[in-house]
Amino acid sequence: MKRIWKRIAVAVSAVVAVVGAFVGSGAAGGTPIQDAAGGALSASSTAIAPDGPAFSIWSVIYVGLLAYAIRQCFRTADDDRHARLTLPVVLSLLLNAAWILSVQFGFLWLSEPIIVALLAVLVWTFVLLRRSRPSGVVEAIVTDGTFGLYLGWVCVATAANTAAVLTAAGFRGFGLGQDVWGVVVALVAGLVGVLLAVWGRGRLAPAASLAWGLAWVAVARLDGPLVSTPTAVAAVVAAAAAVVVTLVVRARAGWRGAPAAVAGGAKATHFAH
Repeated sequence: MKRIWKRIAVAVSAVVAVVGAFVGSGAAGGTPIQDAAGGALSASSTAIAPDGPAFSIWSVIYVGLLAYAIRQCFRTADDDRHARLTLPVVLSLLLNAAWILSVQFGFLWLSEPIIVALLAVLVWTFVLLRRSRPSGVVEAIVTDGTFGLYLGWVCVATAANTAAVLTAAGFRGFGLGQDVWGVVVALVAGLVGVLLAVWGRGRLAPAASLAWGLAWVAVARLDGPLVSTPTAVAAVVAAAAAVVVTLVVRARAGWRGAPAAVAGGAKATHFAH
């Protein structure tokens, strides 16, 4: 019965997150996130804000989260990997919805602790996934791939959200200017991508979504009302560094070969997650 309630909790939380995303998109009559809170999260709000199309990655993430919620309902009773993921997954889904609501209702200051907590929970999830290999290709894509994308994107989103909150609060960057802060934050995001690549043994999904977000930061800084060529260049360099290091680490892991202890179909998924 306890296992059943855990599965229900994940499924319900996934529905809550998707409904929150629907509301946040403005499709339900609400204000789109980029226009909410006085436009604090729009592409022209800060030097590290990504351009609008960047947010389309949420569609992929939400599809993955729904697929995960459905898949975990049919997992075997002795699947410890999914049992350990229940709490952080539920928390991440609820925090996601809470972040959207905080912005929708104009509580921009509240969105900051929420998204930082979301990032922390996703790091926790990443740690748990890193400790074991997926059981097959589907597991690698649905679980490791989804939460890898989720983590990488939220790294960029946290940076953008923090910049928006500080700007709305009147912070002016100690007089250093938007170019300096844009370059610094972009390079820090790239460093995070490099660390995830090394620590995660070359997992592709976090690097892909982080690079996606940084690429759209570069696009936003090359056109529109808030142009910053130095930030755009730094964002491209940071994205490239995260991707290259990930591929190098992945290749080295492949050359060494999969651990002998890998059982069943896990070896075949070595490059899938």
